[in-house]
This record gives sequence, structure tokens and C-alpha cells, in this order.
Amino acid sequence: MTGGMVLLQQIARSRAMQIGVLGDYMLDEYVIGSVTRISPESPVPVVEHQSRYSTLGGAGNVVMNIRSLGGVAVSFGLVGNDIGGRRIKRALQEEPGVSSEHIFVDSGRPTTVKTRIIAQHQQLLRIDSESTAPMSPRFRARMIASLRSELPRMGALIVSDYAKGVVNRPLFDEVLKACADLDVPVILDPKAFDLTAVGPVAVITPNEREAEKFSGYKIDCDTSAELGGRALIEKTGARNILITRGEHGMTLVSDAGEIVHMPTQSKEVYDVTGAGDTVVALLALVLATGGNVRDAAYLANLAAGIVVGKMGTATVTEKELESALAGRWPIDVTGRRHLRAEAGLA
Repeated sequence: MTGGMVLLQQIARSRAMQIGVLGDYMLDEYVIGSVTRISPESPVPVVEHQSRYSTLGGAGNVVMNIRSLGGVAVSFGLVGNDIGGRRIKRALQEEPGVSSEHIFVDSGRPTTVKTRIIAQHQQLLRIDSESTAPMSPRFRARMIASLRSELPRMGALIVSDYAKGVVNRPLFDEVLKACADLDVPVILDPKAFDLTAVGPVAVITPNEREAEKFSGYKIDCDTSAELGGRALIEKTGARNILITRGEHGMTLVSDAGEIVHMPTQSKEVYDVTGAGDTVVALLALVLATGGNVRDAAYLANLAAGIVVGKMGTATVTEKELESALAGRWPIDVTGRRHLRAEAGLA
């Protein structure tokens, strides 16, 4: 895309502009090993442990994508008073260009931790530790007050809903009204709550499965993606629907009737974990600089194609995007920000 470099330059010139990230902050743990035998106790593989590491997941991965592209992020979320919560807060506090003062600690709930067991580059098992109970009214009031205090300095707000209890419809309605009052664009990555007449969200980014659930259409081709997108525009009142369709790319549907199908840009797919986080980060950065949704979606599609070529929860960098735009597809499959291990917190 010829305008891609221009968009990256616009983002670079507006790096002082803050992007808010409200949602479910999680810890992604990876246990790496090898399998050479089956257990004699039960017909399951025996994983011989080699290493382990952790990264920020969920809304935390959105923040890290914003940072890897040079943006400034303000975090709004909830963690437990436990090892996982302390690791998330410490990682955010230590990251330059990230405000973590609005990550609240609720002693009554655990931090969401996803532990993945991987051998020979294949995920064998995932163990989730979490609570999906709704955030208490006390923390909801604190979250809204914090958001309102930061909104005047924000260029865009991302709402990253992983259905872990932070985001629900009443909270989102308050958030959207506050953003609309100050003309701050909202990007919603939805998971569970009812989207009926949700209002003038700048972009809603369901994946294919979520779009099917919300729209009632089975999406298996460009035509059905268009129908599903149009139904979501009518149902939600949003300005744009961007359906992320995995190996089939993305479909953008606007309230003005524009339909754009974007084929996938990925060369190889190692892991789709967190690709949606990369998409919303790019959308927010472009919209915060005054760019249009169509150009933002093209750049986000390119970024998603890069990040799925990396194993685990990963980010995309400005240099990788520049390389891809210039026709030199990045071959470095790193991009994971491992959290520092400390005694008593590993």
C-alpha cells in the first residue's frame, strides 16, 4: 500500500499522543519441553521440561503492541493480589511509555493466567486460572473516574474484552458516552456482551466466530462476511465493522456502505495468539493521528500477517512494517517480550 509509509510517519510524529487500553489484563505462561515417550501411567505424552517464560496477554498484549510501534499507552484494568497480578503490574510499571496507575488490585479475585505446554512447536495443553465474575460496583466506579480523568489527553481508546469480568455492557455504555463527549474514537474488540444498539463505535473488530454469533450469519466466504458485516452495522449502530477472518484475511464494512475484502498477508502461520491485539493497536494509532479506517485496516491486516508468523503472544515492530511495505517480508520470528523472572515471583 503506497500510503502505508505515510501512515507510519504520521504515527511517528504523534508518539506523544496517548492510547487508552481498557480491558482484561492477563499473564501468558509458556512451558517449553520435548516429547520422546508416552507415560506408562496413562496414554499421555511425557513432556521433558526445558524452559519457561511469561508475557503480557489480553489487554496487556495490546499495550505491548502499541509500545513496539512507538506509541504511549494508558492501562485500565483489574488484577488479583497474587503472583500473576504482581508480575503484570511490575511489567507495566517497568515499560517506558506506559501508565499503569489505573491497574487496580482486587484481593477477592485471581489474576487471569493462561499456562500453555508446548513441545516440538506444538501446543499440547492449556491450563487457565481465572474468574469471570463481573467487576464489583466499587471498582467499576473507580475505573470510570480514572478513565474520565485521562480522556482529555487520549487520541483513542481500545476496549479489549476477553470476557474475564472487567468489561460489560453497562460499563461500556458509560465509557462510550464519555469518549463521545470529547470526540475520542473507540475501538471495541468484543467477546461476549450484547452489542444491540451499542452506538457510534469507531470500529468493532469481531473475529469470524464472534461475527457469526453476533450477526446470525454463517461466515464462510466474502459474500457471507459482507452480509454478516452489514447485519452488524444495522444491529450495533457502529460506524465500521472489521471482521478478522484468519487465513481468509479481513472484511471491512462501513455504515456508509463501503465494503472492502482484504486477503491475508501472512507467509507462514505459526501461532494466531494475540493477532487481534495487534490489529486493534494499529487501528487506534492510525485513527489517533487522523487517518481513515480503510487505510488503518490495510496496515492492521499487514501487521497481523507478520505477527502470526511468530510463536506465542507476540508484537509487531515499526521496522517490520516498513520492511513488509517495501516488499521485504520480515523473517525474524521473535517479537515476544519475556517478563523478567525474580525470586518468589517466577
